[in-house]
Order: sequence, then C-alpha cells, then structure tokens
Amino acid sequence: MSDVSPSEYIRAHREDLISLTLDLLAIDTANPPGDTREIVTKIERFLEPLSVDVERVVADPAKPNLLIRVPGQADQTLLYNGHLDTVPFDADAWTHEPLGEQVDDRVYGRGATDMKGAVASMLFAIQAFAATDADPPVDLLFAFVSDEEVGGDAGLPALLDDGQLDADACVIGEPTCEAGRHSVTVADRGSIWLTLEASGEGAHGSRPPLGVNAIDRLYDAVETMRKRFGSQRLEIAADVVPIIEESVEYYGPSMGEDVARELFWYPSINLGILEGGDAINSVPQSARAEVDVRLAAGVHTPDVLAGIRECVADCEGITIADVSWSVGTAEAPDSPLVEAVASAAAAVTDTRVYRRSATGGGDAKKFRNAGIPTVEFALGTDTVHAPDEYVPVDVLVGNAVVYTRLPAVRRSQIEQ
Repeated sequence: MSDVSPSEYIRAHREDLISLTLDLLAIDTANPPGDTREIVTKIERFLEPLSVDVERVVADPAKPNLLIRVPGQADQTLLYNGHLDTVPFDADAWTHEPLGEQVDDRVYGRGATDMKGAVASMLFAIQAFAATDADPPVDLLFAFVSDEEVGGDAGLPALLDDGQLDADACVIGEPTCEAGRHSVTVADRGSIWLTLEASGEGAHGSRPPLGVNAIDRLYDAVETMRKRFGSQRLEIAADVVPIIEESVEYYGPSMGEDVARELFWYPSINLGILEGGDAINSVPQSARAEVDVRLAAGVHTPDVLAGIRECVADCEGITIADVSWSVGTAEAPDSPLVEAVASAAAAVTDTRVYRRSATGGGDAKKFRNAGIPTVEFALGTDTVHAPDEYVPVDVLVGNAVVYTRLPAVRRSQIEQ
C-alpha cells in the first residue's frame, strides 16, 4: 500500500488529468451521428496498464459502450455512469477550440462540462486507485455509454436490457453545480408528451367567419389546459416535499424564488410545436401541436393525464393523436447514497451541498426504475451545450477527488 492516498495522487498529477481531458475532447462525438468508436478505443488504451477488467458492449457498432470493473474490499457495488457523446457544435460561434483547448485555469471544448470532463475525472480516479495500490472499500463498476444526448437505445437502455448493470447504487457524472452553488440531484420530474390534432372547416382567408380555424381551435385547447391544470397546485407526496422546498431554495437565486416555486409546485405546460395551414389566404382545416407537460416527483402522472384527457374531450374538434408519459422519481434525501455523495462533496468544496430535483429527467430515472438507487453529481459550469463550454481545472480535480473518496463514505454510511 502506497503512503500516498488516491486523493493526494490526483492533486499531485493534475497536469495528467488535464491532458486526459484534452485527449477526450479532441475526439468529435457529436450526436447525431454519435460515433463513439474512437473515444472508446482511446479509453481502452488509457486503461491498458491498469489491473482492471475492461469490456466493450456493443448494440450499435458505431456506438459502443464500455464497462470497467475495479474489485474492492466489500460485497457492495458502486456504479459510476457517464456518457461519451455530446450535442453538436457550430465552430464559428466559438472563440476557443471546440475540440479542446486549455487557457489559463480553464479547459474549453464541447463536452468539457457535459460530460467528458467528469468522465476524465472518473477515469483518473481509477488510475489513482491503481497507482497508490489502494483497494476501493467497495467494488466499483464504471459504465461509459453512447447515445445519451438523443435518448437513443444503443447506450444505457441496451446495458440495462441485457442485465449488465448489477449495482447497489449509482452516481451519474452530470453537472449539478452552478453559479457558486453546489448540489446533488436526487429527483427528477415526471412528463406527459401530447400530440394534439385539430379539425376545422376551410374557407377563403378574406372571409374567415365562413370557416372554422383549426389552428385557433388548437391554441384555445392548449390555453384551456393551462387555465385548468397550470393554475392547480400539485398534490405532492409528503416524503418528496423536503426535496421540492430545497429545490426552490437552490434555483431561487438564478431564476427567482417565485418562478422556482411555480416550476415545482405547479405543472409546467409548454407548447413546443404548432403546425397547420396551407396558405396565408386560407382558413386552415387541420392543425397539429406537441405539448410538453412536466410534474414534480411525488405526483402520480396517470391521475393528471386522466384529467387532461377529460379536458381535451371538452374541446370541440380536438383529439389526442399520441401520448407518452413518465412518473417522476426520487431518492430519500437522508438515504445512505445521498448522504455519502453530499458529505463527500461538502468535504471537498467546503460549502453547502443542496439535495434538489432536476427540472427535467434523464438517465437517473432509467436507473431508479430498474431498481438501482441513483443520484447525479459533478462540479461544473452553466455552459452546458453553449458555445465556449468550459470546465475549470480545479473542478476536474475536485470531481476526481470526490469520486475517489465516495466509496469509503458510501461504505461507512451503509454500515452505520
């Protein structure tokens, strides 16, 4: 056993961590098309000198996934998850190199925060354990997946469906900290995605009273939904209320407390797509809309959907052509996993770590629905998906230190 701890190793080799991050950023994995073969090969080569088990799992040949297993001292498995694809970028909108550039204490590049930076920190945590001859307190499983940014099936869904992810808890390296506030994401919101269709009666655009405007009908139906549901305070399960209140406190400084409170205590209803009509001088006979409804965790989505169906039935000429929905999920704020991540992060950042809900929903929901307790945590910036996305070097180091300390804190929380 080395006299140097994994955390000390990381701090002493920060330049190597920067180099690794730049290596990952240099490979374009924009999705679409989302080709991750080159970056997976790069990671495999990085891991070759280490005594770890590496397995490539492929559902789509262009979008492989990588599993890395690090044996530990206890019969518990902690899973770290990160995605290798990024959203596309317009290089002309950047003032720095979108495929990786270090300027002073910042590393720029598409994916620097979301989330190749966190992936590099996880990989460096593996190296730190190996370099210091330190056996993790629990077994570690790392799943680096493809196809996340477009919600595709070649990444995480393929691993879950194939039973490849047998773990007692999971931490996803999505950025959860911004504007000087740190948090661990312990919940996500439920969703209802509706496709509405409207029928009307055509007429010449110069004589609209002789027709029935399908677009007007459709817009009126959405407004009716907003008035009937958007103004109704949600009935949130009592055990989720503390998460909602802490979420309001977390988001308040950035979006305003009133807006944050409304976002979680009431349904949000967004008209995302509205299509209809053939010509400016014709009354449209048909129209189509796609509406995104979000509900806080602790709300039973099917109950709200039943009410929406009744509402649409009351709107003449409107039908629901398609619908998909999900129920929000949450971890108990005082669960061993949440306590472990929050305490490890607080020790590294020396600041409060909020336990809050995401405003949307992502892979954490898939893990929880598969029976794996899951949170999201990574220090980062609010430049996700933006031009000149960046991550500070101290954040790369801080994430790697948290990820190496977490197994010991996790084991102690379980044993208490």
